Amino acid sequence: MTTTTEQATTEQATTEQATVLPLGELHASLADPLLDAMTFLNEVTERYPDALSFAPGRPHEGFFEPEDVHAHLDAYLTHLAERGLSGSAVRTALFQYGPTKGIIADLVARTLANDEGLHVDPGALVLTVGAQEAMLLVLRALCATPEDVLLVSSPCYVGVTGAARLLDLATEPVPEGPDGGPDPRAVRAAARAVRASGRRPRALYVVPDFANPSGTSMPTGARAGLLDAAAEEGLLVIEDNPYGFFTREPGSPGGPGGFGGPDGAGGRPTLKALDRRRQVVYLGSFAKTCFPGARLGYVVADQEVLAPDGRRTLLADELAKLKSMTTVNTPALSQAVIGGMLLRHDCRLRDANGPARAHYAANLATLLRELERHFPPAERARLGVSWNEPEGGFFAVLQVPFTADEAAMEHCAREYGVLWTPMAPFYPAGGGERRLRLSISALSRRQIEQGTARLAAFVRSRCPRAAAD
Repeated sequence: MTTTTEQATTEQATTEQATVLPLGELHASLADPLLDAMTFLNEVTERYPDALSFAPGRPHEGFFEPEDVHAHLDAYLTHLAERGLSGSAVRTALFQYGPTKGIIADLVARTLANDEGLHVDPGALVLTVGAQEAMLLVLRALCATPEDVLLVSSPCYVGVTGAARLLDLATEPVPEGPDGGPDPRAVRAAARAVRASGRRPRALYVVPDFANPSGTSMPTGARAGLLDAAAEEGLLVIEDNPYGFFTREPGSPGGPGGFGGPDGAGGRPTLKALDRRRQVVYLGSFAKTCFPGARLGYVVADQEVLAPDGRRTLLADELAKLKSMTTVNTPALSQAVIGGMLLRHDCRLRDANGPARAHYAANLATLLRELERHFPPAERARLGVSWNEPEGGFFAVLQVPFTADEAAMEHCAREYGVLWTPMAPFYPAGGGERRLRLSISALSRRQIEQGTARLAAFVRSRCPRAAAD
């Protein structure tokens, strides 16, 4: 019989023998505050489950029904049968490892033609495990040496700066212009500064429509100018377009914000649609337009690659080689469900997303109206509060006269029952300490009204001028 003393000794010996890995001997990205910031955001949301949350950028769950998954899958299986596939071939397509580049590229290409006016060869597409994998593959393929540098719009989606960090790839921020997106002149300046330092500016990452986190969109003229600037500097453009469908309807109500602002209605062409040099690598995702649980994204990489022996391939083919050594292939079941959804809507997601677009437009208009109501012009001038007025999408940014960091967010959640996202992690070179991101996608209009009132009370409590009054 084992005594308590013997058991304690055994446990101590086991503990002493356990391997301890010094963080300093692991990859440096694991000590990056950026990864800690996003982990904290997830944890604080769990700690305050009753708080109204403007933090997540996920779609509204009211548009998802479990039974639709079965209907989408059945539609795709019918499609395979109509193409003449035998029962055995259908079984293999659904249950086995499939082609690395994916099995629904033809349907995605049809959808891009219908919705975006993009006419691409299905062979130039790679279906990926979310757009995040597409980012990793593209960055890994394009950046060959430590001297290669990725230019990123600042503020920037943390997914791409995080991916660059994992790959030991240097980034160079390009500030957003006054109307949204990286200013073409700033792109030229950043590229030349990188080149002057002895490194190579390789590519520019940009979200032209309703960018995460700022919510801004690039004017049409600036898009053409950006492509010209990138061509002059020898840059490929990595265009990420997860929010392009969600334009606020013209005439939607909403108060003026105080910084930034739209120059007209949505519906601008993507950079890829304007691309005449095949300089744009286009990233897409079905997370917002279909549902995120499918984890299905894609990349259009129609650039020609010339091998030393004269062999010519597409960049998509080279990305598939990398994918074969990471995720091997994208789950056929996810592709089948999304493929069925595309088929059920005649490969026209823009029309299918009409109700969702109206919902998000109404939510954004509600947020802007409530900000205006709680902070009328005279008061926001006195307090030093302002916000932008996006044309659509999920996000808006509030400027405040205090540090909007993780501690402030947690205090706001605990004392005022509302959550938001600090903006500082979205600035690769620092900045944004007095800005916070508000997402309207996962809330109801009533919740937005309540949350904005709580947020306004919190902001007033932190404003020095309000305290002095």
